Amino acid sequence: MISILNSHFSGCCWRESILPVGQTFSLDCVRKLTMASGAKVHLFEEVVKHNKTKDCWLVISGKVYDVTPFMDDHPGGDEVLLAATGKDATNDFEDIGHSDEAHKMMDQYYIGEIDPATVPLKRTYPPPSHVAYNANKTSEFGIKILQFLVPLLILGLAFAVRHYTKEKLS
Repeated sequence: MISILNSHFSGCCWRESILPVGQTFSLDCVRKLTMASGAKVHLFEEVVKHNKTKDCWLVISGKVYDVTPFMDDHPGGDEVLLAATGKDATNDFEDIGHSDEAHKMMDQYYIGEIDPATVPLKRTYPPPSHVAYNANKTSEFGIKILQFLVPLLILGLAFAVRHYTKEKLS
């Protein structure tokens, strides 16, 4: 059984039927409704794998789009599209305020529906990797001292050479 808790998976998500928010349906029921519309159902795990410039799929309003051919033409650049992979990109898409033409253009990239039972409720973010703490800072300190002293030594040597050659010429 799945509960339709997110409005992105209700209403226009399935072309032939309407799944009201707050209702619970069996997974078989949802799949049958989706198959009745003739749309291919994609698992979220499958969609997540398509996250490269040469192979980019997005999930928007419960629909799956292969936007690979559009990567070079997207006005915001391919980085924007790549940042929307691996999650439900509906909010990202709607927040921008795309034109009616952009909404119509989406039809040519439509490849099917997302199986809502496979979409995680929350996106898990890997914690940022931290550089190991260096308790022994002597090597870093030595490098910083050398970075300061070596230029001073070169400058001092240049003055000494100039002073020595100046005395010889006089």
